[in-house]
Amino acid sequence: MTETELDRAYANAPFIPDAEAYPPRWAAAAADFRTRLGDRARLGLRYGPGPRQRFDLFLPAGLPRGLMVFVHGGYWRAFGREDWSHLAAGGVARGWAVALPGYTLAPAARVSGITREVADAIAAAAAEVADGPLVVTGHSAGGHAAARMACAGGPLAEATAARLARVVPISPLADLRPMLGLAMNDDWRMDAAEATAESPMLHRPRPGVEAHIWVGGDERPVFLDQARWLGAAWGVPVTVAPGRHHFDVIDGLAEPNSPLMDAVLGGL
Repeated sequence: MTETELDRAYANAPFIPDAEAYPPRWAAAAADFRTRLGDRARLGLRYGPGPRQRFDLFLPAGLPRGLMVFVHGGYWRAFGREDWSHLAAGGVARGWAVALPGYTLAPAARVSGITREVADAIAAAAAEVADGPLVVTGHSAGGHAAARMACAGGPLAEATAARLARVVPISPLADLRPMLGLAMNDDWRMDAAEATAESPMLHRPRPGVEAHIWVGGDERPVFLDQARWLGAAWGVPVTVAPGRHHFDVIDGLAEPNSPLMDAVLGGL
């Protein structure tokens, strides 16, 4: 299939220097973090019968202050929870339990199904960490999922939603309607009805849930647009992190005192 102008607009790797080095770097950092955490890394906990319906839970040294969830990206088609363990480091160092859910990838699942799986994973993780507030963050397609968790009438079970204090979508996909013409939609199989229903910016956020949108200043223009659309629709802050592109905008999650971690957990 010939690449279209729209496909190029949503492509990240061709515009990031040495992009191919990032996935093995992430995987190595994730494995190292799991090793260092030892028995405080509870791996492969089930939340459903599917092979990818598992989550990893990383615990602080003491009683958790609450539960932070990070949902990975990959355009709903790539990566797994094991690739991102190191991004729990900032939350764990601040005394929070951090859950990283996996989910079924497209084309085996549709976007709406993935959204429901993430909600189920969060409910299961919240049952493991029964006290304290819940904060959900995620990157790219995971940023979409994080935002969907904050939508009024969204997929979170009511008991879980009652604990939701804040969402921090990072470089989120907030309006899926412009993406219907992408070649990737051969895998997503998304139609106009699903794109509308699954676009966070077309929903109102739950009352009482804080939101803060984060995006890299060096990202593709469509990702800056998507972040700003969501911020404007919800009336919430949008931070444009200078000098950050789509692959390194998440690095601050591994650092407990980073500005990104302050946005995620500060004041809670």
